[in-house]
Amino acid sequence: MLQIAFIRENQEKVIKALAKRNMDATSVVQEVVQLDETRRATQVELDNTLAESNKLSKDIGELMKSGEKAKAAILKEKTVLLKEKSKALSESADQLAADLLEKLYTLPNLPADIVPEGKTPEENLNVFEEGEIPVLHEGAQPHWDLVKKYDIIDFELGNKITGAGFPVYKGKGAKLQRALINYFLDKNTAAGYNEVQVPHMVNEASAYGTGQLPDKEGQMYHDKTDDLYLIPTAEVPVTNLFRDVILSENELPILTTAYTPCFRREAGSYGAHVRGLNRLHQFDKVEIVRVEHPEKSYEALEGMVEHVKNILQELKLPYRILRLCGGDMGFASALTYDFEVYSTAQERWLEISSVSNFETFQSNRLKLRFKGKDGKTQLAHTLNGSSLALPRVLAGILENYQTPEGIVIPEVLRAYCGFDIID
Repeated sequence: MLQIAFIRENQEKVIKALAKRNMDATSVVQEVVQLDETRRATQVELDNTLAESNKLSKDIGELMKSGEKAKAAILKEKTVLLKEKSKALSESADQLAADLLEKLYTLPNLPADIVPEGKTPEENLNVFEEGEIPVLHEGAQPHWDLVKKYDIIDFELGNKITGAGFPVYKGKGAKLQRALINYFLDKNTAAGYNEVQVPHMVNEASAYGTGQLPDKEGQMYHDKTDDLYLIPTAEVPVTNLFRDVILSENELPILTTAYTPCFRREAGSYGAHVRGLNRLHQFDKVEIVRVEHPEKSYEALEGMVEHVKNILQELKLPYRILRLCGGDMGFASALTYDFEVYSTAQERWLEISSVSNFETFQSNRLKLRFKGKDGKTQLAHTLNGSSLALPRVLAGILENYQTPEGIVIPEVLRAYCGFDIID
């Protein structure tokens, strides 16, 4: 959530920045500023009314002590009116604050200066590419055929149990999945990230805290009875570990990693591009989250990018890094880098990670602050990244490592799997 003081003092800058997201925010910004002015004026009037009421109460006490009951009675009548007025003003101030918050929730984060212009994914900027694209043997297959051939993932069985987008992993497929999770967690903890296990459901406050609500409400599975949401990513519960927390500056940075299943409705996703593991309703992901000093968050972002690069280098998968344009960035992000692996069998790039800096957007909602050496309290910066999302990494391994004899396991995973090939 953008800070109201910043919007108030930088209206044109906010409007111009959000235009990079292809959003005309003029009317919303104006409404926000007007609501804030009215709310502040109402609060001043409320404070003055309460102060006057308190003064009269003291005066009444003095009059009663001196025996001037008639004068005290007159003042008591005034206090009754002031209490009625203060009650009305308080209700008005609360309603204005709620209306203001609702408007603020509709504004996405401001893109960083280096975010490229653009409306579609085709306008994202390719900033790095590495790895040889393998030449596959004649008769090479996409992963949805390979998993049937080797009986390692069963989409039909998952469809019977639950529905489309809920696969069943079997045998060496299940072991490879577990191997990837353990490998990712080991890489993250070796890099200084503290591993946590978190709930897979969150309350409404948590979903608002990281920006999933109200923006992604239609994409989340919601249990209406208990008003809980299945998490779309570990980012939500992990970042909310620090909601309503004031840290000391020497506690920064805080590095956290977690494995969780993730649940996304993916409403409106159809076609060949979502076939097999390309788009699921339930999938596994290992996440990294950082809480950083504002002066060091972009340095930290580059470090996260290098960390994910190292994992893909060890897996020996061809990949590229995209700096997302304004029109393709997530609601809460100030700057995002997407990682994509090349699927040789599908002849297309598959997104497998997003690494983002949210600056103060999430921490403002979360009330995540730190006290500096000067004693002043300020908002921290939050960052997160997939390290990594499993389905498309697995698809890339199955397709790029296939041979006529079977699917070779990347060398770095063999100790985790306990086997060298799926045949």
